[in-house]
Amino acid sequence: MKSPFEQNIIAMVWDCDKTLISSYMQEPLFRHFNVDGGKFWQEVNALKAYYGKQGISVNSDTSYLNHILTYVKAGLFKGLNNALLREFGKELKFYPGLPQFFGEVKSLINDDEKYKAFDIRLEHYVVSTGFAETIRGSAIAPFVDGIYGCEFIETPAQPGFLNSADVSDAADIHEASREISQIASALDNTSKTRYLFEINKGSNKYPDTIDVNSSIARESRRVPFENMIYIADGPSDVPAFSILNYNGGSTFAVYPKGDVKAFRQVDALRRDNRVQMFGEADYETGSQSWLWLTEKVRAIADSIVERKQAAIRNSAGAPPTHLS
Repeated sequence: MKSPFEQNIIAMVWDCDKTLISSYMQEPLFRHFNVDGGKFWQEVNALKAYYGKQGISVNSDTSYLNHILTYVKAGLFKGLNNALLREFGKELKFYPGLPQFFGEVKSLINDDEKYKAFDIRLEHYVVSTGFAETIRGSAIAPFVDGIYGCEFIETPAQPGFLNSADVSDAADIHEASREISQIASALDNTSKTRYLFEINKGSNKYPDTIDVNSSIARESRRVPFENMIYIADGPSDVPAFSILNYNGGSTFAVYPKGDVKAFRQVDALRRDNRVQMFGEADYETGSQSWLWLTEKVRAIADSIVERKQAAIRNSAGAPPTHLS
């Protein structure tokens, strides 16, 4: 059976905090409500032990989301809603060269006649344990084909909602009075790998047809892992790095310029074969990271061209010749 996909898509998959931006995306939240961010994170780091004394195990990567809801209920984040989270995205400060690099590297592939002949295209995805809404409100959003992050519900479905005559109750609530009250989705550093498989299988583009857990032959998946590049900043992304490395994909770690501790961290990842290469978090034209990433993207595109050309040659029989 013919594959439903041409496998002509290249995907660059990005972490956000410390990869695209130099700090953490929660900082605008703390500034807006005049909350001490350092104290908040100290409390979050102590939650595992605090709840452990009650015999409750919590996920260290996502427990901060519940603590945000605790702050909302306590009035410290009064009025925090999804619209406000999106507004915070305007305050994110990106590393040099961003978001221009996203458009630039897309053009290198999408506008090249050699690659156009086989409809080879580049897509960008952001997979983060931070707020999806904040990324959607940032300068990077127009260049991105998919954003995966933690999300909140403002108006939970109430008991009996299936029998409710008015299904528009949630939409009728005035935005100013809305407040986040439940977690809709929570990504941790291990569950990030789920979204790599969504991109790989194509369930992100065809959610009603393809389930991420569906069994799909490698040659029938939308974006083969070898067509993917994962870019992140540290050890917390090892599960995602491992998926790509094991399946023939590409991995790249970044560190802030001049940060010796961060440099040693990504260098250790390279020595342990967790990442294939690393560079400074500088995406301006001609920088080391720009050079490695653009060359890797071109190499993937060239390999697709070679595969397509070989398939065309193999499908054509030998031309007739005169008998001697």
